[in-house]
Amino acid sequence: MKAMVMERPRVAVVKEVPEPKAGPGEVVVKVSRTGICGTDFHIFEGEFLSPYPIVPGHEFSGTIHELGEGVQGLSVGDRVTADPSLFCGKCVCCLTNRGNQCAEWGALGNTIDGSMAELVAVPACNVVQLPEGMSFATAAFVEPVACVVHAMNRLRLQAGQSALLFGAGAMGLQLVQALARAGAGRLTVVDVSERKLELARSLGATETVNASAVGSLSGQTFDAVVDATGLPAAIELAMAHMGKTATYLQFGVAPKEAQIRLSPFELYHRDWTILGSMAINRTFLPAFEWVKQGRILLEPLVSKVISLEETPEFLARPKDPELLKVQIQL
Repeated sequence: MKAMVMERPRVAVVKEVPEPKAGPGEVVVKVSRTGICGTDFHIFEGEFLSPYPIVPGHEFSGTIHELGEGVQGLSVGDRVTADPSLFCGKCVCCLTNRGNQCAEWGALGNTIDGSMAELVAVPACNVVQLPEGMSFATAAFVEPVACVVHAMNRLRLQAGQSALLFGAGAMGLQLVQALARAGAGRLTVVDVSERKLELARSLGATETVNASAVGSLSGQTFDAVVDATGLPAAIELAMAHMGKTATYLQFGVAPKEAQIRLSPFELYHRDWTILGSMAINRTFLPAFEWVKQGRILLEPLVSKVISLEETPEFLARPKDPELLKVQIQL
């Protein structure tokens, strides 16, 4: 089968690799759509914790191609998506509902071969069947939405609180919708792209600010501040707008070696809460309900669909600030 293999940092090739086989309790999915995530760029750059070589891809949809021994309730040809999480289920974190901090944390496309391939093997218990009418493009968003659900569970925004979000990319625009629906009062979004900011306003932002004019927010503070860029400079700018008793949420993935400056006195004096939001934590099914019930608009966030063969060149190019989600059609 064809797969895109990241052989080492900044070296990715599409080539023939052996087809996966469905082991006991597994299914093999024939991939139809897979999304390109910011984490995939970090893996390409050697900035994540992935081993090499690896087939990336962890947000996907397709049809069941093969059933492993003992799999029940699923059939070849079923239209599905799947939670890429691989938790051990035995460590302290798994046993206390913190699976995303599993001592042996793994995920398809991050620690083992994933969905940027014609076929991918998946634990059958991670698979969710698609309802009639849900497209493969939409279904490939369930994993990103699950990240947003986990983030909102961490943030615990209270109705009427003000929120500031840096970054209106595909993930940021999902967060805009989640924050608006969660009851944010003033919801201000910062980005470099006017087109993305216009979309943010249509999805629930009450105010948008171009990053080139972020000085217009000088002296203004917010109850909740969220970064969806992963850029240290943007993170420091965002944190400068934390009000008294504010909560800060780091959603964007930064390079492993990135650092920021933070005043521990201000942290103490202003009663700040600082949170991280790592991937997903038993939030795939809640996210699936959001998507199934139309609680979050997704297909307008697909900027481009490319082939598997185009993907290595796409990853190697400088990021286009105007692009939202790019998906691969297999």
